[in-house]
Amino acid sequence: MRPVLHGDLVAAARALLCVPREQRWRVARDLVAQADVADRYRRRLGRVHPGWGNGTLMAAALGRPCAPERRLDDPDYTDCLILALEAVRYWRERRWSRGNAQPSPREAVHYSP
Repeated sequence: MRPVLHGDLVAAARALLCVPREQRWRVARDLVAQADVADRYRRRLGRVHPGWGNGTLMAAALGRPCAPERRLDDPDYTDCLILALEAVRYWRERRWSRGNAQPSPREAVHYSP
């Protein structure tokens, strides 16, 4: 998957708002996995994936229905942003544990509330 930027998370949260609450965690993980597959496809074949785009989380998310962006004081939207972040972290931790990539010191830091 290509580097995740603010716009990627916003797009993912907007897509998650269109999904029933009980399915959002699965869909968030699917979006990240699709972005990863699309990036591998792009690097291997030199063109964007026909369904999931260029390997960014934004491209994978915008291929689905998306709600308008909401304010950060909207609890449903905030929950979707958090799910998007958690899905990225989950994907990276799984990738590191399989030995496919090593985290940089900055990426390896986990903040606990």
